[in-house]
Amino acid sequence: MFGSDSIYNNEKGNKLTNLFSFLKSPRTQAPLEEVKAVNSSTEKANTLVQQSDLISRDLSWLKFNDRVLDQATNEERNLFDRLKFLAITASNLDEFFTIRVGSLYNYLDFGKERLDYSGLREIPFRKVLMRELHDYVHRQNECYKNQLLPLFAQHGFRIIGLDETEPDEEAAVEEYFERTIYPMLTPMLFDYTHAFPILLAKVLVLGVMTQVKGTTSEEDRKLSFVQLPPNLPRFYVIEREDELLLIPVETIVRAYIDKLYRNVDIVSTNLFRIIRNGDFTLEESDDIEADFIDEIKQKIKSRRLGRVVQVSIEPDMNPDLLNLIKKRWEIDDYNVFPIDGLIDYTALWSIIKHPEFKDQIPTTHPPVPPLGLERERIPDIFEAMRERDILLHHPYNNFEPVLQLLEQAAEDPKVLSIKLTIYRLAKNSRVTEALLHAAENGKHVAVLFEVKARFDEENNIREAQRLQKAGCFVIYGIGLLKTHTKLLLIVRNEGNRVLRYAHLSSGNYNEDTSRLYTDTGLLTSNEEYTHDISEFFNVITGHSIPSEYQNLITAPRYMRHKLIELIQKEAENAAAGLKSGICIKINSLEDRDTILELYKASSAGVPVKLIVRGMCCLRPQRVGLSENITVRSLVGDFLEHSRIFYFHQNGNPLVYGGSADAMVRSFDRRIESLFKLVDPRVRQEAIHILYYSLKDNVNAYEMQEDGTYKKCEIEEGSEPLNVHKAFYYVTLEEVMATKLFEDETVAGADSAVTELAEPADRETETHSDQNA
Repeated sequence: MFGSDSIYNNEKGNKLTNLFSFLKSPRTQAPLEEVKAVNSSTEKANTLVQQSDLISRDLSWLKFNDRVLDQATNEERNLFDRLKFLAITASNLDEFFTIRVGSLYNYLDFGKERLDYSGLREIPFRKVLMRELHDYVHRQNECYKNQLLPLFAQHGFRIIGLDETEPDEEAAVEEYFERTIYPMLTPMLFDYTHAFPILLAKVLVLGVMTQVKGTTSEEDRKLSFVQLPPNLPRFYVIEREDELLLIPVETIVRAYIDKLYRNVDIVSTNLFRIIRNGDFTLEESDDIEADFIDEIKQKIKSRRLGRVVQVSIEPDMNPDLLNLIKKRWEIDDYNVFPIDGLIDYTALWSIIKHPEFKDQIPTTHPPVPPLGLERERIPDIFEAMRERDILLHHPYNNFEPVLQLLEQAAEDPKVLSIKLTIYRLAKNSRVTEALLHAAENGKHVAVLFEVKARFDEENNIREAQRLQKAGCFVIYGIGLLKTHTKLLLIVRNEGNRVLRYAHLSSGNYNEDTSRLYTDTGLLTSNEEYTHDISEFFNVITGHSIPSEYQNLITAPRYMRHKLIELIQKEAENAAAGLKSGICIKINSLEDRDTILELYKASSAGVPVKLIVRGMCCLRPQRVGLSENITVRSLVGDFLEHSRIFYFHQNGNPLVYGGSADAMVRSFDRRIESLFKLVDPRVRQEAIHILYYSLKDNVNAYEMQEDGTYKKCEIEEGSEPLNVHKAFYYVTLEEVMATKLFEDETVAGADSAVTELAEPADRETETHSDQNA
């Protein structure tokens, strides 16, 4: 297999006589004809990319990370805010190499064919993608070196080398090395008696070349690797009266590396960092309780041994060492990224989170109560949910009502059972604690734990096993499908009747990310919702196939078909001269069938307004294809995570919220749900979220026909509208007057405003009256 870490031997298989001799080859200038062929091939590939009616998922994702990088270059932002965005681009890029580039190499390494949306096959697409990645990394470096680094000193800190320390400071650094760092370092020799070491991904590594003292012959040279322990602080901090001095750990190790190599000469030390392929596909297991969990654990371990897909190096890396690792891991210059700055900008988190700069970190507005509640924490959440449906819009509204619902249910003697799905949890999760208390109090607790949530597998398995030991009924996912839906159902005996209470959401049951991600959630006791959710849990925990749901659209069985049906209905209305319109807010748009139907709707005259935070494979504003489609992306203080689907329906809007994006994986390989917003006030709140998202002129980028994005500007005479601030000040009157399209009917506006003043008694309502 390509990218093997096994040792290279000579033809006899006994030893390598000279570690570097096999790397030496004469360098010749490429013939002019070869250069022309390469240029012609590049030009042809770029033409195919631009001619395609679909945009490459991977190239579109890079444009998204470009928008994140744009936040780091924004001079109106605080320095520490800009450092945060640069660190985010770095962690995003690590995951992209691990998963998306890793996935591409699954095709390349195993000889599988792949046709990208751009129209390119796997080999030419690799070249196009890697060139774009090199350009992106170059812009990262320029941002750090030319825009951010010069601002450090005026903000009270600097990153320095040992040559800038005072004698007493240098002595303290040396003592830190001797006492803390040195005992943790392990040189790993590579020669004919030592196999090439397996180096960990995302860890700084020093390649050290040594030779016998006093000699110059290459025959006597040895190569070894020193991995810098990832649990060490990234910087050694020196506190002076007027500033902080930060010394990178690699600078310290390099300065005292001779203490690891006594009585030999050090020829060179070179810092680098690798990313390995972390993409894998789970196989279905017959024994979910044992084999399935073991398989997940095994797959997690395999990430450490995946083929190398990217190497970050210092610009002046020893050419012999570079040549060796390229041959060792079967990579080329496309995979090698010189970094003229910090290798691994995620290190910037160490600066951002330093206590010294706490007062310089921008603060956020405290959460406000949702429009359906007078305050965040109320005496009886069940009573509030009986009165009306409540839409939560995080982080503007606190996650506290959801936590209160779980914690109150855990202690309430009337509660009989709790069922919910979990995709990601906070590290010290109040959700887990509430479920444990519920089980201890004798309640039936059923939890569908998605242990395949990428990079959260270990945490999810650990938390699931805690619940299982406490007596909870735990289901570890459904075969090859990921359970991505977010649903909670509570059954409560209220004397003369048993009522069900539900929470449906676009976001995870994670109180940490609820402060950073924009999500929508619905608290309800409406029997139409709770009946649907009961049926849905029977499907995923047992063997049940309901004929239909009243207010849910589910995947993988039905979602793509239903959404396409709704798109087609808008096209039919437009063709018949009726009012039409589509507005969709999602994280990603990648499903080909959905995109083609949106193209058809555009051609039929339907105005289509898309708000897609991340990758978008649809090409807007192309003549004869998508003139009526606009795409915008919001990137700012919060991560846009809510999903809302709006269909005009000739002035009687149909609106859904939920967990799904318009992606193949969402429709075919995940358990997802979208829920219809039937309450007029709640529906208007969702419409208002779309309205503000379309009006934002601070965080918004408009997608162009060629796949690039243009930052929206505040027009002369206009006021700035920043949704990440404006949503804190929304009023019910404003919400109820909102229209996405001028010909839209705002149903129930007056009654909804009155309802908040005088809540209706849901016990006397019929479901048909409520949905009218």
